[in-house]
Amino acid sequence: MKLPKIDEVIIKTLKIKDLKILHLSDLHINKKTSSLVIKELVSKCNRTQCDFIVITGDIIDCKVKFIKEKLQLLNDLKQKTYYISGNHDLFYGFKELKEVLTNLICLDNSYEILKIKNQNIAIAGLSDRFSKFFKIKREEKKVVEFLKSCENSILLAHQPKDYTFALRCNAKLFLCGHTHGGQIFPFHYVVKLFQPFLNGIIYKNQTAIYVNRGLGCWGVDFRYKADSEISLLKLIPKEVK
Repeated sequence: MKLPKIDEVIIKTLKIKDLKILHLSDLHINKKTSSLVIKELVSKCNRTQCDFIVITGDIIDCKVKFIKEKLQLLNDLKQKTYYISGNHDLFYGFKELKEVLTNLICLDNSYEILKIKNQNIAIAGLSDRFSKFFKIKREEKKVVEFLKSCENSILLAHQPKDYTFALRCNAKLFLCGHTHGGQIFPFHYVVKLFQPFLNGIIYKNQTAIYVNRGLGCWGVDFRYKADSEISLLKLIPKEVK
């Protein structure tokens, strides 16, 4: 895993404003991942001014028992950090991952109300779409109904195709990952067969969508025309026509 510089991304949202979110995704930490790289990542995050951090799935890419000490380094993140499951997390052991990440907040099928800069902001998350194959109940209705009752809301999910739930509950911001931005061109076109969005900002109705290209790699440790990404999302008011 090679760390990129932090990209500042301006996102226009209704209601929510003056918020800074550090968005990470798809770390894919495995046996080959260097502890020094993770320490560098934590240090980079801790030096960045933001209101909170989100990690939108696929933190691990092997069984937790082989990388426990590396994962524990993430507990040194100083800012409040939320995360949700990705398909790889479920496959390699999400229960074990949660037991290690003692300083981070799991938002799978749950929610929280934040008070930031005189704004009440609801943040919620969905477990990955593969949850049912691991006998994990995905509580979509509970999350949607709660966010519907909140004026300012943010939804986290691993896969872009879950943006439909953000639209259902009028979430102002939907954050996800999973695609790696295609990782290796021209596989971008294959990803587009399965996901509605590849990377970057998309606006649908009242919802701003951001698809993070992620940090790690899947299959081969190589990227082409799909650089890795750490994003500092800066929310500004959207003009209402």
